[in-house]
Amino acid sequence: MRGILTAIPFALITVICWGFYGPVLHHGIAGMDNNAWAQLLCVGLSYFIITVIVPLYILKTKGEQGAFTTRGVRWGLGAGACGALGALGIITALKNGGSPVYVMPIVFGCAPVVNTFVSIWMGKLFDKMTPGFYLGIILVALGAVGVFAFKPQADAAPSADMVAPHSVITQVSFSNADGDGSNSTQTPSTAPANIFLIVGGICLTVLCWGAYGSLLHKSQHHMENSRLRPLLCVGIAYFAIAVIIPILIMSVSESGFPKATTLGGWSYSMLAGVFGAVGAFGIILSFTFGGKPVFVMPLVFGGAPIINTIISVMEMKAVGEVQGMFYGSLTMVIIGAIVTLVNAPKPGKPTAPADEPEDSNDLEQVEAIE
Repeated sequence: MRGILTAIPFALITVICWGFYGPVLHHGIAGMDNNAWAQLLCVGLSYFIITVIVPLYILKTKGEQGAFTTRGVRWGLGAGACGALGALGIITALKNGGSPVYVMPIVFGCAPVVNTFVSIWMGKLFDKMTPGFYLGIILVALGAVGVFAFKPQADAAPSADMVAPHSVITQVSFSNADGDGSNSTQTPSTAPANIFLIVGGICLTVLCWGAYGSLLHKSQHHMENSRLRPLLCVGIAYFAIAVIIPILIMSVSESGFPKATTLGGWSYSMLAGVFGAVGAFGIILSFTFGGKPVFVMPLVFGGAPIINTIISVMEMKAVGEVQGMFYGSLTMVIIGAIVTLVNAPKPGKPTAPADEPEDSNDLEQVEAIE
């Protein structure tokens, strides 16, 4: 219980950061000329600064407990690849006509389910699952979907989603493509939404973000509970996937680099990367202080949509128009996260010989399931 109490505050940092991630990312896509690769590049640059440059500086000047190991680096790079590909999935879904009204609830509702089953598979805990655990997972998923299904709508001018639900948004209210602030009304393009890319982007994010926490936890374990080394590996993977690859693709593609970007587009996209990177470090700190993926990640993905929706309600200035079903769904997410935490499968403690440290047995147990 002590480990849970010390881990929750750091998990809440991730909840807040990742709660801001979706809305901020959505604000930036139009300012990047609706170019998904350019926006992913901005996210990757932010990750590079926070998760590569900063950890390298601290490790060089102050040092930290732990050590680089082959297995730790491998799992850390895998976690970073999942994070970057998940970001690409979100950007792809939003860029091709997907609306946050249904993109984000599917992601936040399904990713913790995927994560939990990945953790159970890696820990061989199938025989320890209880009906209460399943109930918590279901409540989190259904509650997250309900939060967005009953999301309040502004009574002012119709939004772009209401005007043309099957069109791709090319302009947002803060600026037009030229960045001069004129023609601030959202206008949909004539290009129809690509359902295949929307569904594909959502599925990619659900699978990748669902596996993210478990891979990161494995990396930290194999690096002797180091905090900065796994984060550094995540940053390196992000740099390869979210910086180098977008630059190469935009260099050889016919459309090339975006020709009409705005300061807001760059700022929002970079800020989304900052929230993503800080959220990743929050998970690492949560694991360091006793958290386990089987309850940390459901808590994160259960709480993040709450922050996301609160931001949307405040932006629409529609607090008084919130339906009762919205509050009911919000409560369901919170209760589901608590039920999942309490009923999460827990591995039994191995019997350690009197002359052998318990930590060595823990390490052997982890290595055995690989």
